[in-house]
Amino acid sequence: MSRLAQTHGLTDIQQEILSTVRDFVDKEILPVATELEHRDEYPTQIVEGLKELGLFGLMIPEEYGGLGESLLTYALCVEEIARGWMSVSGIINTHFIVAYMLKQHGTQEQKDYFLPKMALGEVRGAFSMSEPGLGSDVSAITSKGVQDGDEYVLNGQKMWLTNGGSSTLVAVLCRTDEGLSPEEAAAKPHKSMTTFLVEKEPGFGEVRPGLTIPGKIDKMGYKGVDTTELIMDGLRIPANRVLGGQTGRGFYHMMDGVEVGRVNVAARGCGVAQRAFELGVSYAQQRHTFGKPIAQHQAIQFKLAEMATKVEAAHAMMVNAARKKDSGERNDLEAGMAKYLASEYCKEVVEDAFRIHGGYGFSKEYEIERLYREAPMLLIGEGTAEIQKMIIGRRLLEEYRLQG
Repeated sequence: MSRLAQTHGLTDIQQEILSTVRDFVDKEILPVATELEHRDEYPTQIVEGLKELGLFGLMIPEEYGGLGESLLTYALCVEEIARGWMSVSGIINTHFIVAYMLKQHGTQEQKDYFLPKMALGEVRGAFSMSEPGLGSDVSAITSKGVQDGDEYVLNGQKMWLTNGGSSTLVAVLCRTDEGLSPEEAAAKPHKSMTTFLVEKEPGFGEVRPGLTIPGKIDKMGYKGVDTTELIMDGLRIPANRVLGGQTGRGFYHMMDGVEVGRVNVAARGCGVAQRAFELGVSYAQQRHTFGKPIAQHQAIQFKLAEMATKVEAAHAMMVNAARKKDSGERNDLEAGMAKYLASEYCKEVVEDAFRIHGGYGFSKEYEIERLYREAPMLLIGEGTAEIQKMIIGRRLLEEYRLQG
């Protein structure tokens, strides 16, 4: 166990889980991650191993066959997994968000039906909020659901769907506008959205009548995991697959899921930064210039000191955000700060490790090359830095509002 990013106050069970996950990462992920990433190959064997460890049900209550663990435990596991290969943590994250949304907002029938299968990894989750033309403006979604008897007919195009091909359950955000006049729908777009639970077959092409997953988007990094579009053309969904059984609540469901997702992204940033530091400090002791290891040059020691401090600070903020959510308190401020800081620091730590490697960092033979392409995704996922700053700023003004 490294000296950095230690978490105090963990139970024996939490420590045992983390030790098991770290051992799995060291033995099953790190040795193959770079090769699989360069081939853009889905890590089937790794995913099967995670199923056996019970990680797909880590936060699902025990009554549904899960482990019933906290967000903190989950985030610390994600940190370890991202240290091995960030794409694997993405496979788990979208599944986890859907399971969390079901646990918090689903009807009893929806929980009873989906959660036991999700705990075993038999049903794999993904969630779909973004669209090609909206970016961070969720209120501008155009995908629409119209009621037709005891079904809804969905039409629209969604974008940046992690696990789009491999998932079998997608939580899809659409506009419904039920019970609202056109003026009300325009003035209060957040109240005209609904989350639909869409079951489908894994794979690409038409995965059920009216639903097409065109294929994987070719990305700079974050490979292995399938990122796709989702096209709905007359997709018919039973009314009992409206999350929570009530329309008009979809925006709030999604934001609750994204809030815990931001803790997850912060944890991913911590894990990638830790790995970058490990690679940098190791290489600095092996590479010699001017007759001594470069780690003995003051310039490199300064870099290592800055990198380690950033790793430690990001980890502390991530842990704080997770514990705040676990306590039942509002944590959008803490989650926004943790996501913002961890993703920015991750980018900086990876770049410093890349610089320490010199010309070799540019070679695909060295692991730091992969991390250098993976880190930028964290600057965008679950809300850009600019979005986090808006959330943080608004919440600070709420907390420090002048009286009188």
